[in-house]
Amino acid sequence: MSTLQSPRTSGLVSDLTAGKLPRFAPALAAVIALGIGALAALLIGGGLLATVLFAAVAFLVVLPAWYAVVEGRRAAVDRLVTCLVWSALAVALVPLVSLLWTVVHHGARQLDATFLGQDAFITALHQPTGILHAIVGTLLITLTAAVMSVPLGIFAAIYLIEYGAGSKLAAAIRFLVDVMTGIPSIVAGLFAFALFTLLFGPAYRSGLAGAAALSLLMVPIVVRSTEEMLRLVPNELREAAYALGTPKWRTIVKVVLPTALGGIVTGVTLATARVVGETAPLLLTAAITTKVNLNVFDGFMTTLPVMVYSSQAKGHPEDFDVAWGAALVLVLIVLVLNIVARIVGKIFAPKTGH
Repeated sequence: MSTLQSPRTSGLVSDLTAGKLPRFAPALAAVIALGIGALAALLIGGGLLATVLFAAVAFLVVLPAWYAVVEGRRAAVDRLVTCLVWSALAVALVPLVSLLWTVVHHGARQLDATFLGQDAFITALHQPTGILHAIVGTLLITLTAAVMSVPLGIFAAIYLIEYGAGSKLAAAIRFLVDVMTGIPSIVAGLFAFALFTLLFGPAYRSGLAGAAALSLLMVPIVVRSTEEMLRLVPNELREAAYALGTPKWRTIVKVVLPTALGGIVTGVTLATARVVGETAPLLLTAAITTKVNLNVFDGFMTTLPVMVYSSQAKGHPEDFDVAWGAALVLVLIVLVLNIVARIVGKIFAPKTGH
């Protein structure tokens, strides 16, 4: 007795029982596409960029078509979507890699003991310029902003999830946090400038004022990231603690926060990376100086972004070199912060096992 199959079912069976291409098929297709791209660029008169673009388009056509002939429509569609995803990733990486290469290429030659260990206060005609004062200012202002923002943001997120869930006050706080997330940095700087001018007079500039401006930008990011991490903690853990007679505050401290610590640390790191490169608020509140200032409560204090801005604004070639060097140091500081955050997150993350 013969088995009857619908056209759709028979097509599915043929796709599943089709032949298989060898593993080197994508590499061979890439070579063919590169040849097509080079030929097309040669005929049209384009350069390297045209060759890459033509080769990418040819690859997106050749490889799925080859899979469609040998393995069927399902495999061809799967390979086409995979190629599109990888292509999108490559396009997204192009500006990032270009930016990093440019910063490293121009800034690496500036890094030496004098550049990193000396400030910009010049006492001789041909004295080299250093960025020690900007590094110290960046670390102190960012640390002060984190001390002001992280506890406030975490406590606000704990209230939103653990105590005020469903209340009108929590909804209003969440709405205000969302509004603050999109606030322009110059507005935060103007607010801090006006506040400290009212409190200490129009001539007051300090790292504390700059940290207050940055904290306005950090708090909403810390709140939203911590809120999402606390929301991911299973309610079963809370209920188990309550069933053992554990108070709510102790459940939050001993169960909820340790479970979400990895995500909270990541959110704090993102908030820090968000503000460490700010320039406009610090120009208003901390100003610019050429000497190292360790007192965040009084006196001008320069950060690396402000020094990059002020150096390139002068327009001299040597000042551009200083700007590139300071930009590279800033990128390295952000990199170190991310590495430390990942290490801390792995150390304090809840252990999983069987």
